[in-house]
Amino acid sequence: MSDEFRTERDSLGEMQVPADAYWGAQTQRAIENFPISDVTFGRRFVRALGIVKKAAAQANQDLGLVEAEKVDCIVEAAAEVIAGDHDDQFPVDVFQTGSGTSSNMNANEVISNRATEMYGGDIGSREIHPNDHVNFGQSSNDVIPTAMHVASLEAVNKDVLPALKTLRDALAEKEDEFDTVVKTGRTHLQDATPITLGQEFSGYRTQVEKGISRVQDTQGRLAELALGGTAVGTGLNTHPDFPAKAAAYISEETGIGFREADNHFEAQAAHDAMSEAHGALRTVAGSLNKIANDLRLLASGPRNGLGEIDQPENQPGSSIMPGKINPVVAESVNQLHKQVVGNDAAVAAGASEGQIDLNLYKPVLASNFLQSARLIANGSEVFAEKFVAKLEADAEHCAERVEQSMALATALNPAIGYDKASKVAKKALAEDETIREVVLEEGYLDEDEVDAVLDPEKMTHRGILGDE
Repeated sequence: MSDEFRTERDSLGEMQVPADAYWGAQTQRAIENFPISDVTFGRRFVRALGIVKKAAAQANQDLGLVEAEKVDCIVEAAAEVIAGDHDDQFPVDVFQTGSGTSSNMNANEVISNRATEMYGGDIGSREIHPNDHVNFGQSSNDVIPTAMHVASLEAVNKDVLPALKTLRDALAEKEDEFDTVVKTGRTHLQDATPITLGQEFSGYRTQVEKGISRVQDTQGRLAELALGGTAVGTGLNTHPDFPAKAAAYISEETGIGFREADNHFEAQAAHDAMSEAHGALRTVAGSLNKIANDLRLLASGPRNGLGEIDQPENQPGSSIMPGKINPVVAESVNQLHKQVVGNDAAVAAGASEGQIDLNLYKPVLASNFLQSARLIANGSEVFAEKFVAKLEADAEHCAERVEQSMALATALNPAIGYDKASKVAKKALAEDETIREVVLEEGYLDEDEVDAVLDPEKMTHRGILGDE
C-alpha cells in the first residue's frame, strides 16, 4: 500500500490518497462520499477555478497578505490548472455538497500540492497550505459562484456567440442565394400565399440574430463576481480591496470585463443571473429547433414530400432501405434542444431554491449551464457547416407547386371579391384545375388582368396586385 498510496490529513483525520494524485484528504473524502453520477466538471469550470485561484493569489500578494515566494508557486500551479494540465486531478462528482465546497477544496489541494512541489517541498507536506495560502481570504461560498460566472461567461463569449454568428452568416448566405426562388407559403401546414425561399431564410437569420442579442443582454449580470463575500457576504477574513483587485486580475486573464458584485449577499444567496442567462440559451435552443424542423420539412421527400430544398448527403440514413438519406444533422439539433429545455428546468428550479444566505444548488447550476452552452455552440457550428451551407433549392419544383396552389386565390380578393375568389378556389380544388384556369373559365378576368393579378413573384411583396 505504501507504494500506491500516501497519507494526507484534514480536520477529520487521516486519509489514504493515491500516491500520484495532487489532490488531498478532502477531495478523497468527496470521491468516496459522492459516487453518484460519474459526471465531473469539465474544462470550462476547471479552468475557471484555476483563474479564480490565480487571481486571488495575485491580489493577496499585492496586499502583502501571502508571502511572495509562495504566491509565485501558487500562481504557477494555478496557471497549469488554467491550461488544462491537471484536468484528471478533478475527479469529484457534480452531485456533491450544494455549496461546491468539495470542488473548491479539490482546487485548493491540487494547487497546494503542485505549488509545494515547485517550492521544493514534498507533496502532502502542506508547506504551501490549501486553506491558509491557496484559499486565503476566500470561502467556497464565494469562490464557486465566482467560478460559475467566469466559466459561464467565457463559454458564452468564446463558444456560444461565435458559433451563433457562424450560423447566422450561413443562413444569410442562403437568404441571398434563395432570394428569387418563389414558393408556396404555408400556414397551419396548409398552402398559403407565395413567399420566396429567401424570405423564409431571412426569418431564420433574424431569429438567430435576436438570439445573439438576447444572450448578449445577460452578460453584464454574469460579469458580477461574488469573490470577496467569503462565508455569507460580509467579507469576513478578507481585505477590503481584495474583491476589486481579484476581479481585475480575472478580467486580465480572460479578456472579459468582470467586476465585483453589486451586492455580495445577493451574489451568494441567489443565482438569478445564471437563471436569466440560461433562459436566453433555452430561447436560442428553441430557435434552432424551429429552424431545424422547418428545414427537415422543406427537404422532406425526395419524391413524396415537400422537396423544395435538397439536403446534404451526410451519411446513409437506413440500415435496411438502400439510398435513403435522412436529415441527421437537423435531428441532432432537435435533440440538443430537448436537453437544453431539461437543463433549463433544473437551472430555474435550482436558482429559486436558495435558503437564507446561501444557494445550495451551485454545482448542478454550473454543470447544466455549461452543458447547454457546449451543446448550443457545437450544435450551431455543425448545423451551419454540415447542413445549412450545403442546402440547395429546387426552384423548378417550387414554381410548379406555386402554380398549383389554392392560395393564389387570395390575390383575387381586391379584383373580384372574397365570395367569387372562394368559389374559384373550391372549383379549382374539386376539378383539379389551377386558379388561373378557373378564373378565365368563369370570365371574372381576361388574360391580361389574370397575368397582372396572379403574378406569384409580385405576391411576395406588399401591395395590391392589378392596380398598376
